[in-house]
Parts: sequence; structure tokens; C-alpha cells
Amino acid sequence: ISRSVVDRNPPVRIRPPSPRTPPAKEPFLSHGIPSDLPTKTIMRRRAQSLTSSAERKRELRRLQVRFVDSLGLQLEEIKVFKVQEKPLVPQHVMFRLLMSSEWAFGKSMELSLPYFKPCFPENMGAQPDFLKHLCSQTVCLEQVVCSDQGITGTIQVLNLAYKKQVTVHYSFTNWRTHSDTKASWVSSGHRGESNAPETDVFRFHLPVPPFIMQPGAMLEFAICYHVKGCDYWDNNNGHNYKLSCHSYKVTVPRECEDSMLHFT
Repeated sequence: ISRSVVDRNPPVRIRPPSPRTPPAKEPFLSHGIPSDLPTKTIMRRRAQSLTSSAERKRELRRLQVRFVDSLGLQLEEIKVFKVQEKPLVPQHVMFRLLMSSEWAFGKSMELSLPYFKPCFPENMGAQPDFLKHLCSQTVCLEQVVCSDQGITGTIQVLNLAYKKQVTVHYSFTNWRTHSDTKASWVSSGHRGESNAPETDVFRFHLPVPPFIMQPGAMLEFAICYHVKGCDYWDNNNGHNYKLSCHSYKVTVPRECEDSMLHFT
């Protein structure tokens, strides 16, 4: 019975599946990002230190050399010195030459520093006859202080009126030329004596140019007090107040020589 059943039903043919092409695998980048993602253009930025062509052209224009004669100026300048004239050499140039010569011979460097010294007592107000002079001439120099910033001093005047003016006339050229500076009011001067007059104190400052600071130079000044339409003078009894320029030497330590060369 089993055989007849088998014969009655024909065998079923099995068709092998048709060959299929394997789907293409998506290539992955080294960092695992699919390649079909939208890509962005990478912009390379120029380093800020690099100059562009336009900037280089402008820089080349700035570096062009022009002579002064193309601007209508003289190409050279000639200075003729007479026999009695001495060319003025700046102090910092002389200082460098002096240091170089001393270092070449292995010597310690010395600085020659100029200063002004009064030819009269610096503290005139401490003199025993100061009040007597003040009452007789109405204005008197009280004190003078010399420093690197110049010459400062104080003046006492009799308080004859509210409006007053004190002027210092000074000269470095034996009065061939002179300059004026106004003194400023500081305070009222009251002395301990019962019969002392009422006075005012003024302060003045005299600038000293560097080229004047040479040994042997002389500064002279006199004081004029203007009050109630009259002028009162203090000129040191007709001799003027004089200050002479001197110099003293200072040895510079070795550890300071480099800094001195840097700041000159």
C-alpha cells in the first residue's frame, strides 16, 4: 500500500535558490563614521604671523629709502668751529667714552657729579641780625637748598598789604642774559618776639639746565618785592646771591657698572 501511494504522488523537484549577490557593505572610516554623511569643507586658516601679499607690498613701500634732498632739504650740513670754540659733546657720550677707557685699563669707574654750593650762609634766617635786616629792607632771603631737582629757597617779606608779588631774577652768564621766576606764597611768618612784625613766607625754584653744570659755573640771583606800587630789593648788599658749581667723585661698585651703562 505504501508503494502505490508513493507512485501516485510524483516527486517534487527542489530548485536550488538562485545565486544572490551579497549586499555591498558600507565602508566605515577609521573613526567609525559612515561615508554617506554630508561632508563639510575644512577651511585652513592662515597663521596670524604670516603677512598677506597686500601687507607685504605696503611694508615694502614703507621700507623704501628716500634722501633728504628729494624733499628739498640739504643733503649735508657743515659746521665750522673757530679756534676758541669748543664743540659741545653731550654728557652721556662723554660718560660712555670714560667708562670704555676705564674698563679697557681695568680701572674702577668714577663718576664726577656736579653740584652748586652757595657762597653765603645757606640758612640766612638763623643769623642773629636777620630780623634787623628784614625790617630795614622789607624783604630778605631766608634759606636756600641745592638738590638734583634744582635750587629752592624761601623768602620773608613784611606784610605791608594783601596784594604783593615776589620775583627772583637770576642769571648764569654774569647778567649778559637773565631770567625771572615768580615765588609762591607759603604761609604767614609769626615769630615768638612780642615786637616782631607780621611777615609772609614765599618759596621759589630755580631750574638748572644740565649743560650749565660745569665746574666753575656761577649762578647769581636777586629778589624783588613789589607791594603798594613800590619795589623793594634784596641783592645781598649789592653783591647779589652767588652759587658756584663744584664737582665730587664717586666710585661706582663693580656690580653697578652694567646698570650704569644701561641707564646712561
